[in-house]
Amino acid sequence: MAGQIIDGKAIAGKKREELKQAVEELKAKGITPGLAVILVGDDPASQTYVRNKQRACKEVGIYSLLLKYEENITEEFLLARIKELNENKEIHGILVQLPLPNQINPKVVIEAIHPDKDVDGFHPLNVGKLLTGEDTFVPCTPLGIIELLKEIHIDLTGKHAVVIGRSNIVGKPMGQLLLGENATVTYCHSKTVDLPSITRQADVLVSAIGQANRITADYVKEGAVVIDVGMNRNEEGKLCGDVLYDEVKNKASYITPVPGGVGPMTITMLLANTVKAAMKYTAK
Repeated sequence: MAGQIIDGKAIAGKKREELKQAVEELKAKGITPGLAVILVGDDPASQTYVRNKQRACKEVGIYSLLLKYEENITEEFLLARIKELNENKEIHGILVQLPLPNQINPKVVIEAIHPDKDVDGFHPLNVGKLLTGEDTFVPCTPLGIIELLKEIHIDLTGKHAVVIGRSNIVGKPMGQLLLGENATVTYCHSKTVDLPSITRQADVLVSAIGQANRITADYVKEGAVVIDVGMNRNEEGKLCGDVLYDEVKNKASYITPVPGGVGPMTITMLLANTVKAAMKYTAK
């Protein structure tokens, strides 16, 4: 029997309706949540992501400011713009679209964003708070995955969760969030020996390995919940995940498709973090 599909698009739509209501309540208090997005250069994928973010902001009533700069700008110029946004009371969230040109150090840029406006959850202070279990801004993709698991009523307490990937954007924070939900967490990565022998132990398997169709049925325990973070292109140029969906769906209890699974939740959590930042501002 095929696993149930986790419809990220529908769950994201439900969450956005809740955010609309929260935005209306903030506006009634005289606060319009504001998100500034900085885009450097003409990377087509980045331009698409930014357009989608702007469209989503408009949908829920968030003020969206796009600052677009040529690829040859200096790091000093960009840091000066971030400083202005840090001081702008109409802007509650700041996002710098990655990747950045080679002359700009992304680490320096991320650390320049005020932690209270770091809606991507990448600032070292917010990363530290996540590690110590404090309330903070969390990277949007892993936060969205936790929302998906809650929506389908998966109790993570005592479950063995395996995360494939150790990036600062997905893998590392994903494991911390799962620990916070009382799961037992194992990290795997490109250097892991005999990966399938470990992933087959997982009650919940989160793959962010970035390799098209790498995770076959041989990697999955019968009845596992499978979350596919991958956004890859196969040999035909078609969008696909890390998980060989048609094969694994017959073994999993729940599974996210690509597209339409994790993806819609990522931008929705960016909106949620922006609303959260605006609420923190009103509480000051």
